Amino acid sequence: MELILNSVEETLNIGKQLGSLCNKGDIICLVGDLGTGKTHISKGFAEGLNITDHVTSPTFTIVNEYDGRLKFYHFDVYRVDDPDEIAAIGFDEYIFGDGVSVIEWANYIEELIPKESLWIKVEKSSNVNLNERKLTFEYTDKRYDYIKELKI
Repeated sequence: MELILNSVEETLNIGKQLGSLCNKGDIICLVGDLGTGKTHISKGFAEGLNITDHVTSPTFTIVNEYDGRLKFYHFDVYRVDDPDEIAAIGFDEYIFGDGVSVIEWANYIEELIPKESLWIKVEKSSNVNLNERKLTFEYTDKRYDYIKELKI
């Protein structure tokens, strides 16, 4: 499935919808170049989980935890040089725990991510509208069929 978004607000809103529809144990993998909106999706996701804390990208800490409707584990693995770094912070306990995980730059640690995950590729899709984004959703587990309910 693909969606074309035309603004930062639409990007935040898609994240919010995902956060409101997700379930315990869901793993959302975000991939895309710098500045494409992965963190905006994550911030919206937190809002959809009823999280009122200020959400920032955990670029240097690798993971931030938030409490909302579900526990939210927000990963940014951009600076990870070795997948063993992720294992050392207890990655499996997070992704197989009682919350939901969003992993920015998930392609960097793809070998550690279960195949039952939702992958979202975020791309700039226009040279005219600098805020336009194309989201491409891929998954094999029917648990993520809720993405069909997303509305721009």
